[in-house]
Parts: sequence; structure tokens; C-alpha cells
Amino acid sequence: MKINLEHKLAQHIRREITRASADFGLIEKNDKILVCVSGGKDSSILLVLLNEIRKKAGFPFTIEAAILDQKQPGFRIDEFKAFIDSLEIKFHVIEKDTFSIVTDKIKEGTYCSLCSRLRRAILYDFAYSNGFNKMALGHHRDDLIETTLLNLFYSGNIASMPPRLVSDDKRNIVIRPLAYVPEKHLIELSEVWQFPIIPCNLCGSQEGMKRKRMKKLVSDLEMEIPNLGATFMTALCNVKPSQLPQIKNASQQTLDADLI
Repeated sequence: MKINLEHKLAQHIRREITRASADFGLIEKNDKILVCVSGGKDSSILLVLLNEIRKKAGFPFTIEAAILDQKQPGFRIDEFKAFIDSLEIKFHVIEKDTFSIVTDKIKEGTYCSLCSRLRRAILYDFAYSNGFNKMALGHHRDDLIETTLLNLFYSGNIASMPPRLVSDDKRNIVIRPLAYVPEKHLIELSEVWQFPIIPCNLCGSQEGMKRKRMKKLVSDLEMEIPNLGATFMTALCNVKPSQLPQIKNASQQTLDADLI
């Protein structure tokens, strides 16, 4: 399989990756980066372009890829593995039966939350145990926007997916080099490149997920506001805490709200 790295859109996405790296300090000299691939379009394109960036970078860093075989029925990795092998990138297949755990624990509602927590814990442990100082994930700009809206509407907090995140236990640094890349560009490039994709039959088997509602909301708004995605991302990078409501310290004497 021949991947055209000189395609105009591939070059554009590659520049957006390097821009995000410069803005957020994602890729640095002597990094050992584990690219966590799912078999989907986003992480696969990230892996290909990170490898190209590595070859041309003015400083050394290494990348390897890992995929989690969660023992979902119908999970077939052979064709995808051959694709990764053709890139001459070291590829790790981690086998953990999280599928049985998720389907046993979740009888109603969506699987995504528990599935992602289990997957994240396994990959975090693998990266730490094998000396990777960073983990690269394939979350794109739309993921960041939708997560912000999910937190705002359903959790009552303003939070997103930061392009660079230090895990709570300080063992792992997670980077999201596709933070500036809209999903539509990844879809278009995947159709051009035609590399093998492993579908997620676990999440894909469920309807009515909240994230789908946020995706439709953003899509509808973009019909009226064409630059919505870029503007939203700019806003996430320009938060002004002083212009947001601040709960006073509980120890301070204030008027009782019930008396007003």
C-alpha cells in the first residue's frame, strides 16, 4: 500500500501538527512517544504523519505504536498490522479482555465511559512500564469542542481535552497533536489514502449517545458560522478566569442567599 505523503491535505495536517507541537510543547528532543492507535482513521493518520515529522525534525525523538485488543467479537488485526508494519514502525499488540468486563457491568446506557477508563489505565501502565515519556492520542479539534460542550451541558464545569496533559499520578504525559485539525480533514484524507480501518463494534453498536448530539449541534451551528471550529479553539486558548463567576471562600462572611 502506497501512502501519498505529498498530498496537499496530508501536508496541511502535518503543518497543523507541528503548529500544535510548537504552541503547546508537545514533541521535544529525545522524547520516546507511544502512539496509541485504535485502528481508526484519526490515530492512524496521526501515526503516519508523526513518523514523517520525525524523519524531518531538527532533533531526535522516537515513536512506537500500540493497539489494545479488547477481545471484541469480529476484531481482526491482520490487515491493519500489515499496514503499520509497512511503515517500519515498532508495533505492540496488547491483549486484555475488557470487552467482557464492560458488557457485564453495563446493562443500560453507553459503554464508552467504562471502556475508555479501562483502556486508558492499561495503556498508561504499558507506557510507563516500557519507558515511554509521552503518549500521543488521536483526538482532533472536534473532540476537544464536543468534550467542552458535554462538560458544560451535562457536568456543570468548563473543561476540555488539553493538548498536553500530565496524568494525576504524574507518571504519564498525554499529548494530542491533532488539536488543531478538524475531523472533516481526517475523513477526507482517509478516503484518499484508503488504509485499512478496524471498526469499533462496541461503541458503534449503541445509539443516542450524548457526544453524537454535541456533534450534530456543532455541525448545525457551522452552517451559520463557517469558522466556528477555529473560533472555538481560539476561545479555549484564551480563557479569562477573572471574567467568570467565582465562588467566594466559604470561610468569608457574606450575606445569606436565603435572606436576600
